[in-house]
Amino acid sequence: MTYNTQSILPHVLAGNTENPELTIIWMHGLGADGHDFASIVPQLERQLNAAVKFIFPHAPVRPVTLNDGMSMPAWYDIKSIGTTRDVSMDDMEESRKQIEAFIAAEREKGMDKILLAGFSQGGAVAYHTGLRHPTPLAGIIALSGYIPVPCEDGSEYPAANKSMPILVAHGTRDQVVPPVLADQALEHLKQQGFSSIFKKYEMEHSVCPEEIDDIATFINQLLS
Repeated sequence: MTYNTQSILPHVLAGNTENPELTIIWMHGLGADGHDFASIVPQLERQLNAAVKFIFPHAPVRPVTLNDGMSMPAWYDIKSIGTTRDVSMDDMEESRKQIEAFIAAEREKGMDKILLAGFSQGGAVAYHTGLRHPTPLAGIIALSGYIPVPCEDGSEYPAANKSMPILVAHGTRDQVVPPVLADQALEHLKQQGFSSIFKKYEMEHSVCPEEIDDIATFINQLLS
């Protein structure tokens, strides 16, 4: 499969963009944009043992059914929520292709270590893209996220990434993406032969300093 790397989404760059050892493509949550997580890069860099390039794409603006059809930055339309999510598969596949284009562009530059990360909706896109990517990735970080469209028979998950490390992090008081969705993701990953690390925090739908420390530790471990 080929991707048009000339038409990738607008994005924010941070970290070491000249000589990185790892590129992280990090997707924001619903209604935010690529600037949302760029501010934590300095805190991460103080703890990282290697040079890391961060790419923070801006999601397209689209109507979101759950929010009364209001248009906002969104990786996909959400029609309903609960212990499952009713999402637009067309939007999901569009976002997957957009993230794949970033991966392809980094490959063209000679980068062979690429990690996908995301918060909430962005975490769902990181799962949806990373689990299906045909060539080896460095890993996945899913923050307060969920697997939006699990492949129950595993046929969509190439063997190339079955051994990649996956960090799943979630707040115990999250009312936006209930912790049960993290539990479902972990069970699905286990059933499909993926290896994951689970970290939970006494927080709601957000990110805390301890979580950032754990992200830095995870990145250092996969680069060691």
